[in-house]
This record gives sequence, structure tokens and C-alpha cells, in this order.
Amino acid sequence: MARGKRFKAPKVSTVVGQGTTITGDVAFGGGLHLDGTIKGRVTGEPDSRSTLTISEQGAVEGDVRVENLILNGVVVGDVYASERAELATNARVTGTVYYRLLEMAMGAEVNGQLVHREEEVPPMAADDGESDPEPAADPAFGQPTDTGREPGSTL
Repeated sequence: MARGKRFKAPKVSTVVGQGTTITGDVAFGGGLHLDGTIKGRVTGEPDSRSTLTISEQGAVEGDVRVENLILNGVVVGDVYASERAELATNARVTGTVYYRLLEMAMGAEVNGQLVHREEEVPPMAADDGESDPEPAADPAFGQPTDTGREPGSTL
């Protein structure tokens, strides 16, 4: 019987150590392991199998856009994982998580929305100004849904 593809993270080429804080945007290719803090956007190079691993001591204060995310720390911002988002027991996200494949352990927290995407994840607002190709089908964009509630109404 054939098994599904197993995820194998690329070799870690960059490590940001515990006690280190980077202020500003970070772009990388391959693997980045974060034990410290990044205050800014973290972006993986497209088609580089970019994988961000955030340990229990690690934190990002800004949006994250990578192919693969392995999170056991904190992200305060939106997460755009075009392939896989793995949220371990101590993972804490305050923001929306866009993903193609999600693995979430008991104890992980997302204070925001989980948005599944089969196609490429939507561009960040500051990217090129283009909008999500199908916003009308997504309740996150304030469009009416089959719940009978009016757009923008709260529970």
C-alpha cells in the first residue's frame, strides 16, 4: 500500500539564537531555526522549500510567509504557509493562519482564523496590491454566508 509523502525539512542553514533580537524584515531560503525574536516580517524565498522552525523560546512579531512552518513558539501576525503548517504543543499564534496542510497538536493555540487553501495562499496586503482571486467565497472577507447572518454581524 502506497503511503503519502512524508515531510522532510531541508537542512537548517541559519540559526537565530536565544537572546538574539532582530528588528526588521528577514528573507531566507532553505531552513531557518529561530530560538530568538524577530520583530518584522519573515519571508521564505519562493520554490526554495523554505522552512521556518520556531522553537519554544522563539517568537516573531510580524507576518510570516513560508512554504513550511514548524511552530512551537509564538507568532503575533498572520501566517501564510503555502505547503504545510505544523503547530506543536506550545505553539501560540495571534492572527490568521493560511495553510494547505495543517498539523495541530493538543495544546496549540490560534487566536484568529484558520483558512484552508488548496491553491497558493493569498498575497500579503503590502506585496503587489492584488487581492485574493476568490474573496467572495470566503467569510473572512465580509461576504454573506449560508448562516443567515448579515455581513459584518457578530454572534
